[in-house]
Amino acid sequence: MTYQNILVLGGTGFIGRHVVDSLVAQGRRVCVSTRRRSRGRDLLVLPTVEVLEADVTEPSTLRQLLAGRDAVINTIGILHDAGAAPPRGAAPEAGVAAGRYGAGFASVHVRLPRILVEACRQSAVRRLLHISALGADSQGPSQYLRSKADGEQVVREAAAIDATVFRPSVVFGPGDSFLNLFAGLAAWLPVLLIGRARSRLQPVWVRDLAGAMCTALDTPATIGRSYEICGPAIYTLRELAQFAARASGHPRPVIGLPDPLAYLLALGMELLPGPTLLSRDNLRSLTIDNVASRQPYVAAAELALQPTPMEPEAALFLAGMHPRSRYGGFRTRARR
Repeated sequence: MTYQNILVLGGTGFIGRHVVDSLVAQGRRVCVSTRRRSRGRDLLVLPTVEVLEADVTEPSTLRQLLAGRDAVINTIGILHDAGAAPPRGAAPEAGVAAGRYGAGFASVHVRLPRILVEACRQSAVRRLLHISALGADSQGPSQYLRSKADGEQVVREAAAIDATVFRPSVVFGPGDSFLNLFAGLAAWLPVLLIGRARSRLQPVWVRDLAGAMCTALDTPATIGRSYEICGPAIYTLRELAQFAARASGHPRPVIGLPDPLAYLLALGMELLPGPTLLSRDNLRSLTIDNVASRQPYVAAAELALQPTPMEPEAALFLAGMHPRSRYGGFRTRARR
């Protein structure tokens, strides 16, 4: 393998943890950066992993983390913009000035890739893998999609950087904030009310995404390319909510709300204390289908990816939320 010493940004997050697992399984050394080292305690048991507490929004910190590395993988992203101000001393992003997205999206999705590619150049680290999002578009309907597109453009246009960009559809797996969200709501509510119920998505298994990224790392043909990463099947949002509720042992009716009511519900969730479960910007993202541009979806040959069907894997981890449904999860997986 060409790249043996890898820095993973966001390695304690949902996708990042699976990327780290895949890298370790290949025998690579991995450095994981995190704002709070306690979040990465379970990673410390992996034989080739180092966890460092660091603020990667600081350019000098990034340069220190990159010293001696062969490559860097950026898995950092946010779904909601809490309106955080840019770091002290940082100039506002053009997208913020133009009102295209908030300061939180600008800081994580645009400024971080910009300082990362500059730190890579200064540290002589050429290889960079970056997670964007399916449907990212500088003229897209949501702040999330517009900011993801602007960050992706920074990476793709970076001089002297061998970059590969991944554009996954919604990613599912143990601990995700998608299927598990519906399953959790179904455990407490007699009915699920959702907006944009007819929106179409093509969920991808998190281990497929992580595996494709690790394969791409040492594959020269992936340099300078952007890849859509999707699962083998398309579902409506209503179908996914129904499946998550049923697989977790809490089948519930799912009612699609008209847009005015859906946006009103999302506004209420934005105002509630604690983590945001749904925002109006999420609903704007769902005004376009989150599916591969070519159907049926076939992954690029160089990624060696055979997309995993959702039901067998998701039924197994969702079944753990309800003891009586656990056997059904194993049975579903056994029928593959």
